[in-house]
Amino acid sequence: MFYGCPKGRARVGLWLACGHLLSVLVALPAAAQTPTANYLIGPKDLLEIKVQEIPELNVERRVQDDGSIDLPLLGLVPVSGSSPMDLRDRLTALLTAKYVNQAYVTVNVKEYANRPILILGGVVRPGALNLSGRWTLQQAILNAGGLAPGAGKKIAILRTADNGLTDRLEVDSDELFVRLNPVWNVPIYPGDVVNVGTRQEIVIYFLGEFKTTGAVKVMSDEKLTLLRMVARVGGLTDRASKGSVRVKRTGADGKTVEIEANYSRILAGKDPDLELQADDVVIAKESLF
Repeated sequence: MFYGCPKGRARVGLWLACGHLLSVLVALPAAAQTPTANYLIGPKDLLEIKVQEIPELNVERRVQDDGSIDLPLLGLVPVSGSSPMDLRDRLTALLTAKYVNQAYVTVNVKEYANRPILILGGVVRPGALNLSGRWTLQQAILNAGGLAPGAGKKIAILRTADNGLTDRLEVDSDELFVRLNPVWNVPIYPGDVVNVGTRQEIVIYFLGEFKTTGAVKVMSDEKLTLLRMVARVGGLTDRASKGSVRVKRTGADGKTVEIEANYSRILAGKDPDLELQADDVVIAKESLF
């Protein structure tokens, strides 16, 4: 995974965004660039087959559990494990061998029931959805009942390529449903997992030389950094030591770790801003001078 507009990289980005969208661009493996073209047909998929020269073969067929479909003239045809293009070529060969001199055949997967998409998290009806035709992210979420009342701002799309590599794209729900920005209404493909984040109230504690001290309640999907949160409590007092702000954090193992940050350097852009977590205790001591 990389961020930025790809140049000369082996992995070509499916999600295309540049300029002010650079920070969220995610590249997908080349194998995942055209998932529907590489899709292998399986049981329960709904196929649309058209043959220009033989109208009775213009049919829709659901793939049976044994991986076959029943077609006029041809009878049972095994299709499971074939791509739409492979099946098209096989049907063309069968028809030209027996019935016509040439056949223009098209095979379209109308429902990808063999590889549903999975919608998780903050939607009204989380679960698996059978992809029908070409879907976008907005369509997928609306088919799951839309955003639930507790939905967060982050929507993550995970896609696994044929080589097993998984890539992730994050989309701001406001871009999708409030500002209706078409750039982020990206295509959704068979097997994709869409995880809509949920909002939870968390607490960060401020002690010492802050203009406001005590517990500060924030939502989990907010950008929680030291600079932002210090600004929220009104900043440091005039007596505070700006060279050292400490953060006490309890890890998953129950042990407390202490992180020291140079607030002045962060404020000047010389050090990266520190990401805060739920239940962090931020301490600013009084300057000795």
